[in-house]
Amino acid sequence: MKWDQIESDWKLYKPQMILQWGKFTDEQLNSTGGKRDKLATKIQEVYAVSKEEAEKQILAFEQQAKQPQAARSAAA
Repeated sequence: MKWDQIESDWKLYKPQMILQWGKFTDEQLNSTGGKRDKLATKIQEVYAVSKEEAEKQILAFEQQAKQPQAARSAAA
C-alpha cells in the first residue's frame, strides 16, 4: 500500500496505527495529520528511536496495513 493512500484516509487507519504504536495518545496521532514525516518525528520522540528506525517502522506499517472497511466502500 502506498503512503498517499494511507494519508488520504488516515483517520480510518488510526485504529491500526494505535495497535502498531500503542504509546501514542490520540492527540499525538492527530497532530501528525497523517503526514509521514510528522509521524516519523513522533515515533522518534515517543519511542526514543533513530530516524532510520522510525522509517523502518513506518515502512513495515505501510506494507502490512489493511484498507479499512469504510475506505473499501468508498472506492467501490
